[in-house]
Amino acid sequence: MFPIRDHNPSERTPYVTIGLIILNVVMFLLTMPWAIGMVELWDRLALYPVAVVNGYNMWGLVTHMFLHAGLMHIAGNMLFLWIFGDNLEDQMGHVGFLVFYLACGLAAAGAQIAANPNEGVPMVGASGAIAGVMGAYLLLFPKARVDVIAIIIIYIKMLTIPAWVMLGLWFLLQLFSSFWTWGGDSGVAYWAHAGGFVAGMILAVPLFLRRGGPRFWNRTHGHPPHPPVEYTRSRVPQVRR
Repeated sequence: MFPIRDHNPSERTPYVTIGLIILNVVMFLLTMPWAIGMVELWDRLALYPVAVVNGYNMWGLVTHMFLHAGLMHIAGNMLFLWIFGDNLEDQMGHVGFLVFYLACGLAAAGAQIAANPNEGVPMVGASGAIAGVMGAYLLLFPKARVDVIAIIIIYIKMLTIPAWVMLGLWFLLQLFSSFWTWGGDSGVAYWAHAGGFVAGMILAVPLFLRRGGPRFWNRTHGHPPHPPVEYTRSRVPQVRR
């Protein structure tokens, strides 16, 4: 199950969200095998927990957020950032959102390092920072409607569900996977995802309180504070089995 859009795109242009997506795509193109001589840049800018613990390659704490390991990796991350980032940037402002995003990425890296400080496998991806965006979105807009594609074996179905259902299930999956694979090599930084998500919720609390706390939910009914978009249904008829 993964999201494809929400029903409350921001009213203002999310320049930082767009800029982050562009920067990630550019770095992805520069560090792929077809970019001759640039693969070494990927190796150098990745995050190595064991190196950071020993005081080396500290820049990896930030630079790893802009590297990805494959097309599906970056495509999924940028989709999540586009869906959930614009509304937060609308509430936090451009500079505030950028600072928040980087802080979540650092917190996610810290969680992964704390879970396995002797790990020598490189860690890359914007997932931890984007998990923080998702955590803040859950706090501020728990009832926002999100369209998701649910794939059950061979059945594919598009559903519209509240954000708290989709994001809550996603977080529980990361948390469960973190403990299930702890000490093993899953190839996925689950602790970074879980840590970034929690950090995002915590860092968004001051904004939530400034907006009035629970009164903000009462005013907006748990949605972003502007009218939703009503997507038109496809005119292509459904063919039932």
